[in-house]
Amino acid sequence: MESEEKQFLLTVAWLFMRHGQRNRAKSVCEALSEYYPRDGVVAAALADLLLGEGDAEGAIGVLRSADMPPSLAHAEAVLETRALRRLGRSAEGAARWRRYLESRKGAERKWV
Repeated sequence: MESEEKQFLLTVAWLFMRHGQRNRAKSVCEALSEYYPRDGVVAAALADLLLGEGDAEGAIGVLRSADMPPSLAHAEAVLETRALRRLGRSAEGAARWRRYLESRKGAERKWV
């Protein structure tokens, strides 16, 4: 599959989600994740859909198995923090969010 085809299918999944057809969006993202198992963009989309269904454990698994580009660091941190909090692991979620903030602002800025 070429890059343009992947982008087209991600756009289709986004449109499905936007119009309340989450099951169709999830099917497209699952198919893409089989073809691109380590793609960060696909993983982020699928993790968001899994979180919407209440499958926080699945979302964490998808996120941790993907190679996230630096441009998706914020999305990865938000999705993983949400998933950890849904699992009742608030302290771990807060620590994950702090790691993200420290990576963005530097460890010396503790006021955040």
